[in-house]
Amino acid sequence: MSAPDSSDNPAGLRGYVHAMYALHALSVLIGVCSSRFVVTAFVFGLPSIIAVVMNYARRSDAQNTWLQAHFSWQLRSFWYAALWVVASTLLFGPFVLIAIGIPFLMLAYGLIGLWAAYRIVRGWLALRAGREP
Repeated sequence: MSAPDSSDNPAGLRGYVHAMYALHALSVLIGVCSSRFVVTAFVFGLPSIIAVVMNYARRSDAQNTWLQAHFSWQLRSFWYAALWVVASTLLFGPFVLIAIGIPFLMLAYGLIGLWAAYRIVRGWLALRAGREP
């Protein structure tokens, strides 16, 4: 097995991106194994927040490389999930007071959590295969 060349792993970022995916996956796993929703663990969990900070810290290093797509993929996954959590909470939250909003809010959180988990798995598998998500 030969070592990857610099075009395959610019500035040693491939392992760094694997670490970010692992942190996001840990947040999803925490959501699955706890009584929390997957999406709340993904958006508000410390592992995902650390991954987002890591992403912004080294994003410029990945510019104009194939890994740039993974950096963007992860950030879009996180921020869209956060946006949808806020939107669904604003939409269904007031109705929780009269109980009718509870199933809708739970359904919304469940679907957003599935979507976030899918994005992490798909992106990580693409990274492992050496391609863009």
